[in-house]
Amino acid sequence: MKGKVYLVGAGPGDPGLITEKGKACIGMADVIIYDYLSSDALLVHAKEEAEKIYAGKKGGDHTLTQDQINALIVEKALCGLNVTRLKGGDPFIFGRGGEEVEALLAAGIEFEIVPGVTSAIAAPAYAGIPLTHRSHASCVTFVTGHEDPRKSDSSLDWKALARTGGTLVFLMGVKNLPRIVSALMENGMPDTVPAALIRWGTTPAQQTVTGSLGTIVEDVKAAGLTAPCIIVIGEVVNLRDHMKWFETRPLFGKRIVVTRARSQASDMMAMLSALGAECIEFPVIKIVGPDDFSLMDAAIENIGTYDWIVFTSVNGVEIFFERLFEKGGDARSLGGLRTAAIGPVTAKKMRFYGVRTDILPESFRAESIVAAFSGKDIKGRRFLLPRAASARPVLTEELVKMGAIVDEIPAYSTACDGSGADRVISALEQGRIDMVTFTSSSTVTNFLSLLPKDRKDELLASTDLAAIGPITAKTAEDAGLCIDVVAETYTIEGLCRAITDFYKQAQNRRG
Repeated sequence: MKGKVYLVGAGPGDPGLITEKGKACIGMADVIIYDYLSSDALLVHAKEEAEKIYAGKKGGDHTLTQDQINALIVEKALCGLNVTRLKGGDPFIFGRGGEEVEALLAAGIEFEIVPGVTSAIAAPAYAGIPLTHRSHASCVTFVTGHEDPRKSDSSLDWKALARTGGTLVFLMGVKNLPRIVSALMENGMPDTVPAALIRWGTTPAQQTVTGSLGTIVEDVKAAGLTAPCIIVIGEVVNLRDHMKWFETRPLFGKRIVVTRARSQASDMMAMLSALGAECIEFPVIKIVGPDDFSLMDAAIENIGTYDWIVFTSVNGVEIFFERLFEKGGDARSLGGLRTAAIGPVTAKKMRFYGVRTDILPESFRAESIVAAFSGKDIKGRRFLLPRAASARPVLTEELVKMGAIVDEIPAYSTACDGSGADRVISALEQGRIDMVTFTSSSTVTNFLSLLPKDRKDELLASTDLAAIGPITAKTAEDAGLCIDVVAETYTIEGLCRAITDFYKQAQNRRG
């Protein structure tokens, strides 16, 4: 049986701009054949067992020719595999998707086209340039920038392009920029018409250079812009001065490593990305349940004998309640208990399971729970603490000193997860990482264990380091690291705010 091929537009670079259908096609594919301009971040949606084949083409460096790509798609589909052909932008906007479809038709292979957001409209939008505007441009023309305007057999009508009065967008034309500019001016376009080039549009590496038709070649040369670029020519370029938004975000251009467990990283990555950062997911830990649930099962079976249950993390809440449900219980099982939580995020997760917290200290540390109980009579009271196997002993020790009877049971542990280590180490070697973030002591320990021995100082010499709180910071400092940012509020939101303030202050010092 033949497989089916999905030609999917990956969008212009920002992984958030792929369509829901495109993401689904990545997730169900047996084989993914992807381009140079499609974001690596999209591959996280693929099945673990999916075959991933890079078929990128960039100026002068083609991994495979177009004919070889066509043959590869057909070959995989004829093996009965479902293939997702992931193409930058939109498959049918200068993406040679039509040629790939013709190859599939010749082989009798079923296919679907999944449109994508083309860089032709997305890059200008992220640069603050509307391609049409009632006061400035009533039409827009998309043109390939690959074609040499001086070819005798050119299919482009340069005289018509020069006289459209609307917006011109050239794709893949940075190398031909001098010829494009000359052809337009030779055919009557004034040299005062505004022009812009946008490199790596919609990504944290985006660069925008503006000028006029008469100056843009020198402007681009001075800025050192190279492919891939979008060229925009027309009066709408002037609107960028007050419409630019993407490049003005506080963390724009910063490359930040997120070391949280993959299952928990999404919130932090979303916050940092919204602030303009490029997030590099490097989960150095993974959360695993206990090898033996006997202690937790015994506590659940005798849950009515406890007076208090204290949760110190979201992980403890999730694993405890999952086990409670498996054993036939629910939130009503805790009806006779009072509860305490460290931090609003932990309390929020408790509410998700239908339980409110009676004590929520202002500070998000174990010591704060101890302080909260200092004014209460807990002598002889039974406490259940489902928490990390390697948690600090201070909470249990202090509660016992106050006369409490404490059952501390291991709800989970953290294991080292080194996936992606080579990629991050390579980026550190090249000085391409601005900051590494730590959200727990275990992220510090595991991160350092994944670096080559004796190269810690060298690799982190030009990299800022951020910790979610003083305990994590102390772990890092004890290991010989210099922490630049410590959040005052020990939450992911607090850490993101502290990182933003740090770079704002650095910018103010430079300014």
